[in-house]
Amino acid sequence: MPRPLTFTILSLTALAAACAPVEEGERSSEPTAYDPPVRVVGEARNCIPLAQIRQTPVRSDDVIDFEMRGGRVYRNVLPNSCPQLGLWEAFTYDTEISQLCSAEIIYTLQQIGGGVQRGAGCGLGRFVPVEYVDEDEGE
Repeated sequence: MPRPLTFTILSLTALAAACAPVEEGERSSEPTAYDPPVRVVGEARNCIPLAQIRQTPVRSDDVIDFEMRGGRVYRNVLPNSCPQLGLWEAFTYDTEISQLCSAEIIYTLQQIGGGVQRGAGCGLGRFVPVEYVDEDEGE
């Protein structure tokens, strides 16, 4: 049996604490309810190809943007909040296929005593194709 592939994703974008449109303690399943502002540009997908993932900015404990080669972006709103994902902005996962799917579990990565330790396991949601929009758009 082939050994599962392990991927470690570290967010390349360290985000300053920003006020999201969703009030603290509230959750929304809508990809447009979170910062940075986006517009949905297609139907949600269950899987995205691993080889096309360029970077994965973690937006909060609830949201990860998967920025792909070629400029496409998929916003994943997790079905449940993932403790400390937004704090550490890093996660890992194991997969035996060449895609990352909504059925996968990601694990937060935490820096502990100079090392990295796997933390909470959290399920992914569907991958919604979005475009970033200028906050001033529409004014």
